Formats: sequence, structure tokens, C-alpha cells
Amino acid sequence: MSNLFRTKPVQTEDAKSDLKRTLNGFDLTMLGVGAIIGAGIFVLTGKTAATAAGPAIILSFIIAGIACACAALSYAEMASSVGGAGSAYGYGYATLGELPAWTICWMLICEYTVAVAAVSVGWSGYFNDFLISIFGSGLPDYLRHGPLDPLKPGLINLPAAAIIAVLGLLLLRGAKTSARFNATIVAIKLAAILLFIAVAMFHVNPANWLPFIPPKEVVPGVSKFAWDMPLLDAISLAAGGGEGAARFGIVGIFVGASTIFFAYLGFDAVSTSAEETVNPQRNLPIGILASLLLCTGLYILVSGLLTGIVSYTELNVDAPVSYALLKIGQTWAAGIISIGAVAGLTTVMLVMFYGQTRVLMAVSRDGLLPGFLSKVDPVSGSPRQAIFITGAVMIALGGFVPLKQLGELANIGTLGAFVVVCIGVMVMRRNQPNLKRPFKVPLYPFVPLLGAVACGFLTMYLAVFTWAAFAAWMLVGVAIYFLYSRHHSKLAAA
Repeated sequence: MSNLFRTKPVQTEDAKSDLKRTLNGFDLTMLGVGAIIGAGIFVLTGKTAATAAGPAIILSFIIAGIACACAALSYAEMASSVGGAGSAYGYGYATLGELPAWTICWMLICEYTVAVAAVSVGWSGYFNDFLISIFGSGLPDYLRHGPLDPLKPGLINLPAAAIIAVLGLLLLRGAKTSARFNATIVAIKLAAILLFIAVAMFHVNPANWLPFIPPKEVVPGVSKFAWDMPLLDAISLAAGGGEGAARFGIVGIFVGASTIFFAYLGFDAVSTSAEETVNPQRNLPIGILASLLLCTGLYILVSGLLTGIVSYTELNVDAPVSYALLKIGQTWAAGIISIGAVAGLTTVMLVMFYGQTRVLMAVSRDGLLPGFLSKVDPVSGSPRQAIFITGAVMIALGGFVPLKQLGELANIGTLGAFVVVCIGVMVMRRNQPNLKRPFKVPLYPFVPLLGAVACGFLTMYLAVFTWAAFAAWMLVGVAIYFLYSRHHSKLAAA
């Protein structure tokens, strides 16, 4: 049993790595913005307002932002003191032990893989709107929907699969090339968001914000146990005190917060760049915190304007921002926003794809996954095999699985990883009090404790189906650990 909780030494800044240190604080901030501003602001704002929170989605973003800020501060401390390309996996390995670290790794693999696939589906919707605005028609439905789509089953979501393949080719060029591309696209999408704000602020109808918190209601057809009801509702129903899956009201705000947590995945990917960052002990906290603060402000502002110019009941569409502009007659702005959304979602996928390959590389280097995943191309400095394999899986998911199931599965993996990082900060403060910490979480231990509790609480508002799929995923991960990873671990060999 003690072997399951063996820890590896803390990795210092000058530890040997095959990766090239080329990224600075600005690069990391742009990576964070590139990953955070995307599906959350261009897709989930409308869908979540229409199906869960109404105009009170503003409060959902604030709640999710507070939970995420606590986790971000914990990430910043761990990134500055522990380092390594493995993000939360590496932090867990140094603080909690091998089996908990593997569990985190498996959560991160779920998060990044599913997140890229989910965003690719949203990207496909905006790309098709862009084609319509330019050519008057888009792709046929059977090339925009996978066979598992319950509303419009087709052959494959071709744009979703194609963009993942293109981004994989870009990542093969190396981190610095990808960062430059990301910074350029981030500028485009920030310009698009500012355009939306400038146009929307003159077309707000305050009546659309009433009622700000729509009255709670039972989801039609889900008055009994159903796989798509939140876990908390299912538990309450089983205990005899519930009435089925609910939406809107206070419960809708928390359901919305757990759903739009998908919007905040980006800063986690920033921490995976530790071994490619110049002076990571200084630049990693800057990148993590600056990107989170900037993006949270934009989320709150955009969601408020979006529900102010169009009734929240109309926003359950794939491209709600451009749809809202079309509804108020701003066709020219809708076309530009579609371009910005395509750009924005592209950077989200790029950064998540990047983070996934770095986590796999770190885990492989520790022996918990086959060694070929950590081989780095000597010219580009990129892990080619990891890019090829993860790209193939992401293409399959994006091409055939609908958005809602993908988004919630990414959320639960992320929330789980955040809980472990917050706990890891407290464990390391106790076990290694003399460790050099260039950045320390303020208001310790209140902040990491609040982060762990808040993120754990939000998981209770995810669907029963999401929990069941996550449980199945984790069982597969545990089996891999005991059948392969435990025996091939570098610590086991030592």
C-alpha cells in the first residue's frame, strides 16, 4: 500500500528537459486567454441561459469564477514551486503520491481530450454560419452532424474533424510557432468581442432581463429519475424529497455554474508549459492569474449584454452571439462575430491540444504510460507520437459525438483536478514547509479550502449520465494503473 502513495522529488527550474524554454509571461497570458475565451463565451452563454439560468447566468459566471479563482491561486503556488510539464498530475505526484497522481492524470486526459472535441463541435456551427454569410449556403446537414446526434443524425461532423487535424499539424511545428499563431488569433477574437460589446450596448432592452431569476420549474418529461438530471436532484428524488430535474430559480444558477465551468478550462493548460517557459517561477503565476481575471470580466459583460438584447428563451442555438446580432438586425456585425468566434474557438482547441500532449509526455516520462509518448522531435521540440495519437481520438469524438455530452464530461474531469490541486497545496504546506515558494496563495488556508469545497459542490450539479460516464472512465484508468503503470513506474524501478 505504501508504494501506491510514493512521491517523486519536486522538480526544480533547472531540471533536465528535452523541451525548449521559449515562452514568456505575455505568451502564457495569451495562451490562457486563447483557451479561456472560446466555447464559454461564444456557445455556452446562450445555451446555459436558455436551459438553466436565464439572465441570472451572470451570477453563474460569478460563482464559477470565484471557485476557479481559488483553484487558480492554488495552481499558481504549485506551478511556481513544483513545476514540470504535467500540471496537476505533477503536483499530485510530488504531494499526494503515485496513485492519486495517476488519478489526476486520467482526469486531465479526459478533460483535454473531450474539451477539444466539444469545442470543435461549436467551431463547426460558427464555421457553417460563416459559410452562409459569404456564399449564401453552408454544408449539408449530414456533413455537420455525427451519427450520435439525437436531433439531426448524419454521417460525420466534417468541419470539427478537419480543424483538429489542422491544429495537430500546427503543433508539430513546435511550441513557439504555436504561441505566435495563438497570439495573433487571440487579437482577432478579442476585437470581435469588443465589437459585440460596442454594438450590443446600444440595443439592450431591460425587459429581457425580467425576471432576472426565472421561477424554478421541473424540466418537462423529467419528473422521474432520468440520466440527464443533476446528481443532486437524483439523490433528492431517491430520498423521497425531490420532484425531478429542475431548472431556473436558485438551483438553475448552480446548474449553470457547473455547466459553464467548461469556459474556465484554459488556465490549467497554461501550467503544462512549465518546461518551455523562461523563468517559470515568475511567469507561470502571471500567465495563470492575468488570463483568468481578464476573461472573467469579459464573460460577465458579454453574458449580461447577450441576455439583454434577446430573450434568453431564444438562445438555445449553436451560435448564440451571432444569432442575437441577426435578431436585432445587425447582419454586418454578425458576420464579423462569426469570424471572431471561429478564431476564438480555434485557439481554445490549440491550447487544450497542446496541454494534452504535455501531460501525456510527463506521465510517459515517469513510466506510467509507454515511453514512446515522451519522445521529443529534436528539430521542432514537440512530442510527435503524443500529438498523433491524441489527435486521432479527438477527431473521432468531435466527428461523431454531440456537444452537450462532451462538454459535461470535460467539466467533471476539470473540477476533479481542481479539487486535488487545492488539497495538494495544503498537504505540501504541511509536509514541506521549507520548500521555496516564489508565489504563495493569499489568505491560506481559506482560499484553497474554499476552492476544494466549491469545485466539489459544483460537481453535484452535473448530470447523472456524466457521473456514470466519468465513473466508467476512472475504472478503466484504475485498471491500466494496476495492470501496467504500477509495474513500469520509474519510482518502482528505483
